[in-house]
Amino acid sequence: MKIKTVAGLAMSLVCLLASPLAQAQNAAGQQALYNKSLAASCANCHGTNGKAAEGSSVSGLAGLDPAFIVAQMKAFKSGTRQATVMHQISKGYSDAQIESLASFFAAQKK
Repeated sequence: MKIKTVAGLAMSLVCLLASPLAQAQNAAGQQALYNKSLAASCANCHGTNGKAAEGSSVSGLAGLDPAFIVAQMKAFKSGTRQATVMHQISKGYSDAQIESLASFFAAQKK
């Protein structure tokens, strides 16, 4: 009987210690999915995952520095950078969403 008790205790400890790790992995997965869904709205002009079609007049976003993306989005949002539609689109994003988009696109290969 003692072996079952020790084994049960060991299993309980493993589950207890693994739980925060599993929760952290799940949260990271949810954030990645959220970022990808935000980026999907950019695909019509900037291409899937920020990879613009060859010959496009719209720049690709994949692999750009995240600080550059954030600065440009904020410039569009404030109206200090001229655009055809980006000044309107950028106003629909919070600063946190802009940061998420910048991180997503920076992580993509050109």
